[in-house]
Amino acid sequence: MSVIKYKYLFLGFSVLLTIAAVAAMVGFGYKQGIDFAGGTLWQVKFSRSGVEISDLQNLLSENGVKDAVIRHAGTANEFSIRAKELTEEEHQNVVLQLSQKFGSFEESSFASIGPAIGSELRNRAFLAFVLVLLGISLYVAFAFRKVSYPVSSWKYGMVTLVTLFHDALIPAGLFAVLGKLYGAELDTNFIVAILVVMGFSVHDTIVVFDRIRETLLHAKNKENFSEIVNASIQQTFARSINTSLTLFLVLIALYAFGAQSLRYFTLLILVGTIIGTYSSIFVASPLLTLLKPK
Repeated sequence: MSVIKYKYLFLGFSVLLTIAAVAAMVGFGYKQGIDFAGGTLWQVKFSRSGVEISDLQNLLSENGVKDAVIRHAGTANEFSIRAKELTEEEHQNVVLQLSQKFGSFEESSFASIGPAIGSELRNRAFLAFVLVLLGISLYVAFAFRKVSYPVSSWKYGMVTLVTLFHDALIPAGLFAVLGKLYGAELDTNFIVAILVVMGFSVHDTIVVFDRIRETLLHAKNKENFSEIVNASIQQTFARSINTSLTLFLVLIALYAFGAQSLRYFTLLILVGTIIGTYSSIFVASPLLTLLKPK
């Protein structure tokens, strides 16, 4: 199969996905979790069944925890509670009231973060994202400095940067849709998932670029750059697919049988793995051929 021959088709598909992702991000926005907005996230599991969300809502309101958002988490007697920031004294008081009214229960998790800490985490997460993009692009440009003909080495870095944005935007757009439909909240797990996707994507892209570099160093006719790129893609195609497939199977198992709290995290990496594999083969390399001077 000639990837370069149909490059405009593959690139057009990526453009459509990217536009859809940006539209979802702008149109739906994100619901910030306690990691960024501050507040309390509490997950409890009661020993007996029959506990209703309305019962929990009333008890919390009676004890000063108003406007709490309560959802089922997994089983019928397991609940996720999102509320204002609670002190340890308030936390223990609610624990006592819950046990007296509903019997014994298990606290699966409890996290309370102030708004100042949440704002700092948000700023640091954004800084980490920018530094990763910049660092990877500079590294690629430096690593390919010996193959500055017929495409300059800095263009390899620029294509890598564009590809990383592509691979990060599409899962981010998906998360905006999940937030709108299912109430998924933006937290540090989202940032970690996007960084994991970027790391996997750039690894796959560099494998293809490295084969292009090796072929260029030994090619007698470097002017026929499109054929060199296409041959390099074909030589690394099976490796890219097999590597992605092993990760894909692990992520499917983790999504199906893993913890409920990690389902969105796993789904983002799963989608990002598919998009990253696609972009390294059908986006990054064809973009290089478009940047070749005529």
